[in-house]
Amino acid sequence: MSVYLDNAATTAVAPEVLESMIPVLRDSYGNPSSSHAIGRKSRVIIEQNRRAIARHLHCHAKTIYFTSGGTEADNLALRSAVRDLKCKRIITSAAEHSAVIKTAESLVRSDGIVLDLVNHFPDGTVDLEHLTTLLSDGPKTLVSLMHANNEVGVVQDLERIGTLCKAHGALFHSDTVQTMCHYPMDLSKLPIDFIACSAHKFHGPKGIGFLYIAEGLKVGGQIEGGGQERSVRGGTENIHSIVGLAKAMELAYHDLNEHELHIRSLKAQLVSGLKSLFSDIRFNGDSDDPSRLYTVLNVSFPPHPKNGMALFLLDLEGIACSGGSACSSGATLGSHVLRALDFHDSERASLRFSFGRYNTESDIKEALTAIEKVFS
Repeated sequence: MSVYLDNAATTAVAPEVLESMIPVLRDSYGNPSSSHAIGRKSRVIIEQNRRAIARHLHCHAKTIYFTSGGTEADNLALRSAVRDLKCKRIITSAAEHSAVIKTAESLVRSDGIVLDLVNHFPDGTVDLEHLTTLLSDGPKTLVSLMHANNEVGVVQDLERIGTLCKAHGALFHSDTVQTMCHYPMDLSKLPIDFIACSAHKFHGPKGIGFLYIAEGLKVGGQIEGGGQERSVRGGTENIHSIVGLAKAMELAYHDLNEHELHIRSLKAQLVSGLKSLFSDIRFNGDSDDPSRLYTVLNVSFPPHPKNGMALFLLDLEGIACSGGSACSSGATLGSHVLRALDFHDSERASLRFSFGRYNTESDIKEALTAIEKVFS
């Protein structure tokens, strides 16, 4: 038995994505910066796929800048806002991804920026009144708030936050890694300056993503080199992975409604099963609520002698889930998100179950059987 319920960490590459990449690896070996025909063929492939990605997001192709993934995209957005767009302050949240928090803290040390943390309500949503108060005074500001939290699934209102930022002359960046290709996104209407994407979160390859930079924003390079990506990201482009990213996005948006219904059904079955097993089960951030990120369920189990070993014991039973973000090189420190949102309870095990397109009802049944065994 092997059940994979850690799709918020990474997903299996879709067979269609793999098939789209193989011919590029085999045949399109020219350097896209070369002027000869073989190089120009590679350049055409990149730009065709850039345009395909832009069409899904309703934006201009020139606003898509390929990166190695979400972490690099977040870094690029924050550092560019400070270095090139002259932001002197970053407003973010203690529950953000570490790619944002650590980058902001680094910019405090290196550039002397002001770092302010916005408050949250008990359910994990951002206190927009507090954000308004912070924005009402101070230097030029970048607000960085993720669309949906990768651990507890709290979804923020990007339109309201973006409108608030525009009203106060602030730039707005959102880490949309967990919601990209799980929700429709219309960048022609959304008041936002930067969004981040990582292909491996929606059945694409690892090591490829992009940063969307709104038209009119002029930023310099984070990785210096040969001037690729319009001098914003130097280095020979990862052509086959760009193709894989575009294919994964095509698959996702082709059957988005069916995908959402499928995942919501599996999540509801797990919630129902857990409630039948435990009288004192809790869901951090109300992650069982339909308004939350439908791919994530963060479960707080009742006090139990095996709580400290729950993740390990479930792994022995063939169930792959996580204790929080998987972006810390396997570190087993407590979740900073649960602490920041006051969901942490040392007497209770908190585990994240996250769902992908290849999960089945059988997976949920096997997971519940294993959970009952571990906590018996």
